[in-house]
Amino acid sequence: MHTILSLALAGLFAVSCCLNANAQTAKKPSVRLLKNSVNSAYTVQTVSVRVGCFPPRLRGILAHIAAKTGRRPMVTSGFRPHSGRSHSQHRHCNAADIRVPGVSERVVIAAAQSAPGIGGIGRYCNGIVHVDTGPKRRWTYC
Repeated sequence: MHTILSLALAGLFAVSCCLNANAQTAKKPSVRLLKNSVNSAYTVQTVSVRVGCFPPRLRGILAHIAAKTGRRPMVTSGFRPHSGRSHSQHRHCNAADIRVPGVSERVVIAAAQSAPGIGGIGRYCNGIVHVDTGPKRRWTYC
C-alpha cells in the first residue's frame, strides 16, 4: 500500500512540474481555430456584417492576426457592394474592418503588417483597423 501511495505522489509531482514548466515558457495564449470552419479565425460584430465571400487570402490574414495577438478579430465591416468608392476593396469582398478586443491598435497593425498576402492597412481614430488584399498602402484617417 505504501508503494502505491508513493508512486501516485511521484506521478502527481511529475505532472505538476511539467504543467509549471509549460506555464512559464508560454509566451502568448493560443487561439484554437476550428478546421473546416470558414469564419473560425474571426467573429462578426452583428449578423448583418457580410463575410461569407471572403477569399482564402483575406481569411488567412485574419487567422494570422488571431495567431499573433492570441485573440480573434471582430469584423465590423466586410462586403459592401454599394460602397461609395469604385476602387474600394470592400466592394469586391477583399477587405475587412476589424477590432481585436483587449488588444491595442498598434499591436493589431503590427500583426497585420507581418501577415502574408496583406495589401492595405488603414487606421481609423475610432479604434478600427482596415485590412485588405489589394495593393500595398497605409493610411490613417481621422
